[in-house]
Amino acid sequence: MQGFAGFMWLLSVGLILFSGFALIDAATRREDAYRAADKKTKVFWLIVLGLAFVVNLIFNILSFLPIIGLVATIVYMVDVRPALRGLSGGGRSRRGSSSDGPYGPYNGGR
Repeated sequence: MQGFAGFMWLLSVGLILFSGFALIDAATRREDAYRAADKKTKVFWLIVLGLAFVVNLIFNILSFLPIIGLVATIVYMVDVRPALRGLSGGGRSRRGSSSDGPYGPYNGGR
C-alpha cells in the first residue's frame, strides 16, 4: 500500500505542476491573440485554469473535481496553446516556402 500511496503522491504533484504550467502560460499570452484565434478570452482561460490549479492543490486525485481540472488543462494545452503560439510566432518559425528542404529550397534537380 505504501508504494501505491507514493505513486499517487507523485501523480498528484505532476498534476499540480501541469496545471500550474498551463496557468502561467495562459497568463503570459496576449489578450488579442485569444480573440484572433477564436478561443474564448484570456480572462476565461485564467479563471478555468486557476480553478483547476486550486482544485488540484486542495482535493485528492481520486476525487471527481481534479479530473475535471485535468480535462480543462488538457484542452488548453492541446487546442488553445498551439493556436496562440501559431498567431504570436512562438516556437519554430519557418521563413522559406513549403518546398524548402533541410538544406535549402528544392529546385527539382535543375
